[in-house]
Amino acid sequence: MTDALALAADLIRCPSVTPEEGGALVLLERVLSGAGFDCVRVDRNGTPNLFARKGPKGAARTFGFNGHTDVVPPGDAGRWSVDPFSGEVRDGMLWGRGAADMKSGVAAFVAAAVAARLPDDGAIVLTITGDEEGDATDGTVALLDWMEAEGEAMTVCLVGEPTSVEALGDTMKIGRRGSLTAHVTVRGKQGHSAYPERARNPVPALARLVDRLSSHRLDEGTAHFGPSTLAVVTMDTGNPASNVIPAETRATLNIRFNDLHSGESLERWLREEASRVAEEFEVGVDLACRVSGEAFLTPPGALSGLVGRAVEAETGLRPTLSTTGGTSDARFVRRHCPVVELGLVGPTMHQVDERVEAAQVEGLARVYGRVLAEFFA
Repeated sequence: MTDALALAADLIRCPSVTPEEGGALVLLERVLSGAGFDCVRVDRNGTPNLFARKGPKGAARTFGFNGHTDVVPPGDAGRWSVDPFSGEVRDGMLWGRGAADMKSGVAAFVAAAVAARLPDDGAIVLTITGDEEGDATDGTVALLDWMEAEGEAMTVCLVGEPTSVEALGDTMKIGRRGSLTAHVTVRGKQGHSAYPERARNPVPALARLVDRLSSHRLDEGTAHFGPSTLAVVTMDTGNPASNVIPAETRATLNIRFNDLHSGESLERWLREEASRVAEEFEVGVDLACRVSGEAFLTPPGALSGLVGRAVEAETGLRPTLSTTGGTSDARFVRRHCPVVELGLVGPTMHQVDERVEAAQVEGLARVYGRVLAEFFA
């Protein structure tokens, strides 16, 4: 029987700051192989990934778990109450970088998977990456690409990200907003500020564009999503002189969008607005967009119902179905099979003194165990 809390502490002791593997996947492969899982390292372009399956390949019922062992840097270790990679259990809390996001979640689903009893037509698949906190181009995406090539598949998948808000199991993610980042460069003509008629100032043009974009209400929200948002995160000209009109200026904005939009439709809107301002001010406008994830939804149904019943049986709470927050690797899994996310309470994730209640780690393992028991019943 794998002890979820002890495994979580051992994982925290692995300094797996993106893109370093840090020994975390080596540890998990040893634990899972010892429990009868077939394990394959699916590293791509230097990114460490682990695939593990117990039960027959191509089983009629295959439950999948997805998670990551990479973590963000701890920052100034001197500001921590403990060594950020100590995995110390103190005052009923598990301390260390990754305790909340999300080594405890990985430990919980590994413990549940090891303990699960499988029917002849059942299998469990674990996809664990070392690239969720980074660019995420060669992590879960690489695992799913490899699975497709090898004929491996999951019927459904649960991502163990820290979704709970105040109590274990109070919130389940059934989708995520999309995210688009746009970098805008406005090009004019440099000149003396005393002779503005001889120059073409790009700053007022950018100000007009930013105002138009940030003043526009994208939508009113949908049944499962709040209204889409646009945030201007920086405007930068880098001009140290007060008597020079600059040649160009830049801004960056981020849009978090619901399922009324796509990255393509939003980029088209941005380019239309940029074109209008370029014509009005007689400047050049360059726009570079990157969509890190499209909005998606797993409609409430069999999977969310299964997970919800397990949570209620273990904690007495019925999870709220949510689509809030940032992006996660569920955005990749959703193209493979239905996916939901359920994990620990995580207010300290990415912070100094990251920690979770030790009892919650064990409780989450029990919730996952109930999910598997009903799925294979």
